[in-house]
Amino acid sequence: MTAERLPFLLLFVSFLVTFVATRTITRMIRAGVGPFRNNIEGGVHIHHAVPGIVLTLVGAYLSVAVDGRRPWAEAAGVLIGVGSSLILDEFALILHLQDVYWSPEGQLSVQLVALTLSAMGLVLLGLNPFTADSGFGASHIAVAAAAVVHMVALLTCVRKGKYSTAVLGVFLPPIAWIGAVRLARPRSTWARHRYDPAKTARAQARADGFDARFGRWGLDIADLVAGRPSTAGPPAGADRPSGGPSSGVS
Repeated sequence: MTAERLPFLLLFVSFLVTFVATRTITRMIRAGVGPFRNNIEGGVHIHHAVPGIVLTLVGAYLSVAVDGRRPWAEAAGVLIGVGSSLILDEFALILHLQDVYWSPEGQLSVQLVALTLSAMGLVLLGLNPFTADSGFGASHIAVAAAAVVHMVALLTCVRKGKYSTAVLGVFLPPIAWIGAVRLARPRSTWARHRYDPAKTARAQARADGFDARFGRWGLDIADLVAGRPSTAGPPAGADRPSGGPSSGVS
């Protein structure tokens, strides 16, 4: 690991640790255990995306100002990693302008975090088709095209609820490609929006057969990481409720 890559490594580690810690704390709050409680000031629920925005902005400004000087570049990487993790953990809430943290729509945040970690993991493994030393030739175009295909496959796996497949697919691309073309998990975002009842039944039958053969451990990573949804999502076209604290936990 070279000194030039250390800030990005610290960004990746801080992003991952912050996400794990945040989801652990929010699930403890949801269950009513431990010392943590909702952050409510003056009747307003302050979501953790708010300090996330502040930390990300400070880290971004710092990274530009220090021009790679140590240890400030490493500090900027940590600030951006922590801040962006807090923001993306509530991406679905920002997208819907409603507190959907514990609804099915709220799992979009986990999907985006998984995709972000996959992309950063590829960079840490050395994927950089745009090297400046040898120009941008045919080989670089081929690598870039393969990277785009691989990222699309990873995103498709995530949307299909195949989180374990996406994680393995980061390091073993054929796994992601196969998972992307096979039927989605029946409760996934992909299935809810794209499958008719007959195809949903086929997906359920395949999922039941897979679960019966390999067991359920590791197959419900969405619920394991994000928490099982306990509230319905917002109705289509619903506006943000006016006033008052939010009802969810985050």
